[in-house]
Amino acid sequence: MRKLTHSEIEKERKNPDELQNYKRNPIYIVCDNIRSIFNVGAIFRTSDAALIEKLYLTGYTPYPPRKEIQKVALGATETVPWEYHKDPVELVKDLKKQNIRIAVLEITDSKNLIWNVEKNDFPLCLVLGNEITGVSKEIIDMADTAFELPMLGMKQSLNVSVAYGIAVFEMVRKLNYSV
Repeated sequence: MRKLTHSEIEKERKNPDELQNYKRNPIYIVCDNIRSIFNVGAIFRTSDAALIEKLYLTGYTPYPPRKEIQKVALGATETVPWEYHKDPVELVKDLKKQNIRIAVLEITDSKNLIWNVEKNDFPLCLVLGNEITGVSKEIIDMADTAFELPMLGMKQSLNVSVAYGIAVFEMVRKLNYSV
């Protein structure tokens, strides 16, 4: 085994100009009042890697153009379809009208681990919440389901962009690699 060189890796990369030709995963993401500009940049970068359908930034979530987002996103703001909406509740209502299932990434009394996501759950919108307060009660009340990550140690949560990375790649795995 050897580490691939940058040029070898680059040969396998999709060309940003041709991304519209690729079938995106039927995954939509809503950022519900994320406060950290750096988390937003990381969410963009992960969204590009997972080839999601669309990213929605809502409420007081920072949105491009911002140099801090660009620094972390490394160009993903140009390759991930995204929109800003002031009101996350109205956006979620609109997504539900389009028959997109709504799931919150939140610790709830349902105890439904992300590993339980199924191929027939898609198209699916995953709502990510504020770093301190989580997903708003109004959106939890509208959600079709909740997913959480198992927390095996002392801490009860992960950084929102880290939790998103784990969740979205489990979703991609179920979509593309289910038997």
